[in-house]
Amino acid sequence: MTALPVDFDPTDPVLNEERVPLQEFLELRKTAPVWWVEQTPEARAGFLDTGFWAVSKHEDILAVSKDNENFSTHENGVIIRFAPDMTREQVELQRAMLIHHDAPDHTKLRQIISRGFTPRAINALKDRLVERANNIIDDALAKGEGDFVSEVAAELPLQAIAELLGVPQEDRRKLFDWSNQMLAYDDPDYDADPEAASIEILTYAMALAAERKADPKDDIISKLVNAELEGGALGDDEFGFFVILLAVAGNETTRNAISHGMQAFFEHPDQWELWKKERPDTMVDEVIRWATPVTVFQRTALNDVEVGGQLVKKGQRVGIFYASGNHDEDVFDDPDTFDITREHNPHLAFGGHGAHYCIGANLARMEVRIMFDVIADRMPDLKPNGELRRLRHAWINGIKEMPVTYA
Repeated sequence: MTALPVDFDPTDPVLNEERVPLQEFLELRKTAPVWWVEQTPEARAGFLDTGFWAVSKHEDILAVSKDNENFSTHENGVIIRFAPDMTREQVELQRAMLIHHDAPDHTKLRQIISRGFTPRAINALKDRLVERANNIIDDALAKGEGDFVSEVAAELPLQAIAELLGVPQEDRRKLFDWSNQMLAYDDPDYDADPEAASIEILTYAMALAAERKADPKDDIISKLVNAELEGGALGDDEFGFFVILLAVAGNETTRNAISHGMQAFFEHPDQWELWKKERPDTMVDEVIRWATPVTVFQRTALNDVEVGGQLVKKGQRVGIFYASGNHDEDVFDDPDTFDITREHNPHLAFGGHGAHYCIGANLARMEVRIMFDVIADRMPDLKPNGELRRLRHAWINGIKEMPVTYA
């Protein structure tokens, strides 16, 4: 029997605003690696059940991630918890996004979208992103002090998305505001209207798609929306939902990886000194493991299936807690230590493996590497200047404000 209270819910936004519940995950891994979470009506809003199975072991998370025969993202989507007023109809509307598709639709759409994320396409961005990172640091140094999250961590991912898509740079802050609105429904500091924000992104993206259909350019939007390209094209609505996914997955996650990485360096100054001097390639994945910006996604069982020795019945939801798997002591040596020289690092922060592995993983890695290279080169004595503020959220490990002195 677990020593945790029977009403423990690792998706509790108030708990996650304070901390990721790593100690509780450790207890689950030891005593109940597949554990039933009975949810309140508010916590399960939009779903037709009473809770989910929390999967905490690395090997079980990996197994569920790869098992497309027994687990679906389409049935209930990957988002495990919404706002208390979420309706079933709204959950089902989210199925339009790629991340909520099963094969064969998922396979087809992913093949089209992957054109924009080839190694060649990503590498072509590098020089421009280095230049942009230096400009970001120029602006920060000129201020002297400020908020690291909005002024540094958020900027490179936003500019990369704009660069990748061919979105005018002056519009990138719209994406920032819209993605914040879509995700901040649990946080009282935001006057969030997720539905209105998603409509804004859809409308904006569909207008871009129509423009590129009428006047194709040498950019990724044109490649994705023009049917004469081999393998078909995205419809205007499909492209719109792809931009929503990119605005959230490519902006929020990398922003939080950079923010948490900087905070980890603040808390482990020996690692910052090591980074400045030696620049080990292993830093990037250790920062991403440590941050785990998305703590959990879910799957729904298509059949009765066993997970970690526990029977999961058809129709039941399963929460795969990447934050727990990334601290699994059976996989990682000394997992609670931030070690930028960590060689063995099979973290799950890009969604485990399988069909839904993050399509932008290499872009995210490039952005983290570039940002910390430029920070170390240009403002190596950066230091905190106040308390950071965490996002109140069920499944995003977010930092919303980090006061710093730029130096």
